Amino acid sequence: MDEARAREILAAAGLRAADAALLALGENAVFALGDLVVKVGRDAELLPRAEREIALAGWLEAAGIPAVRAAEAKPLMALGHPVTLWHRLPGAVRPAEPRDLAPLLRAVHALPEPAGLALPRRELLGGVERWLRLAGDAIDPADAAFLRERRDSFAPAAARLTPHLPPGPIHGDALPRNVHVGPEGPVLVDLETFSSDLREHDLVVLALSRDRYGLDAAAYDAFTAAYGWDVREWEGCAVLRGARETASCAWVAQHAPADPKALAEFERRVASLRDGDPEVRWYPF
Repeated sequence: MDEARAREILAAAGLRAADAALLALGENAVFALGDLVVKVGRDAELLPRAEREIALAGWLEAAGIPAVRAAEAKPLMALGHPVTLWHRLPGAVRPAEPRDLAPLLRAVHALPEPAGLALPRRELLGGVERWLRLAGDAIDPADAAFLRERRDSFAPAAARLTPHLPPGPIHGDALPRNVHVGPEGPVLVDLETFSSDLREHDLVVLALSRDRYGLDAAAYDAFTAAYGWDVREWEGCAVLRGARETASCAWVAQHAPADPKALAEFERRVASLRDGDPEVRWYPF
């Protein structure tokens, strides 16, 4: 799905596509439209997740967690794509930092399972096949086979891990980009990967950012100090990191057919995994 297709879907949903400003194009196409933010899912398979994301927003609001709020109680369906509407947040007062994420995660990690809402496991590797399928012939079949083999080795290893923290609700993609610092403080956004699983999933994300994406060591230390624990002390960290690296490679692959830069980044990531080099710099995409 490219921007033009996403705008067709907006129009089919009865929204003013011509007035919408594209904010992001990833797993969803995200647009600003007046006092709303509109998210267009890539395909119909994402409808259950869109429904769950709306329900989660209500649960977090009731629990007093600062998070985005849905503007409609159910997703719209247009041209086979789920479309969700959200209240637009006030303008950011500054970029979010890792230290802003830590207290939000601590609050989420203190929550019990939501009543009446079944959260899935964090199927970190569950999207690999779909992302590789979307990549099609744009990527080397040998690279796709390599990632499938990694997925099949890390999945059982992750299932056998003994956690340090009590399992329960997690954000699932805990990065500063999923925090908005507005006039009233940090707010959690992008709830679509919320799950119930090892809390360590949320903490490995920034550990990987430190090692692969150039996150400043002092910023990482500020995050662990604010959270109260460094996941790198846990013996299972390497397994969750390896699983996340595998998923991150496959996620970039889906953009390769339309974007040469995505293909180049995909190939960089796969090569570093083949070489077993944990310090090759990856670039956000």
